[in-house]
Amino acid sequence: MRINLTSVFVDEQDKALRFYTEVLGFVKKTEVPLGGHSWLTVVSPEDPDGVELVLEPNQHPAAKAYQDALAADGIPVNSFAVDDVRAEFARLRALGVRFTQDPVDMGPVTTAILDDTCGNLIQIAEYKG
Repeated sequence: MRINLTSVFVDEQDKALRFYTEVLGFVKKTEVPLGGHSWLTVVSPEDPDGVELVLEPNQHPAAKAYQDALAADGIPVNSFAVDDVRAEFARLRALGVRFTQDPVDMGPVTTAILDDTCGNLIQIAEYKG
């Protein structure tokens, strides 16, 4: 068994696609129009056949409430691995990304938390080997 898809709720798919591709560096894998929304996924350019991140519309009331509650409590909805948190922090900050947590060493991992502009906090993490 392996993870194939994971989702992140977003307030606007077009805005999310721009942020996740143009800022974070993912690439669009799938876009299938489904009425007012799309089945929209992105992947890491380093692993185009790997886990897909679904940019899921937060239109369901429970999804929006979940998203809002986690953001209000400062809890990231996902964690993305990076090779160097401090370098990625500097790169993203130079692009105007707002961070709610600067890089912090936590033993075997260094993390930072960013605002994805779509209603979520996202953790980036560097795992020390």
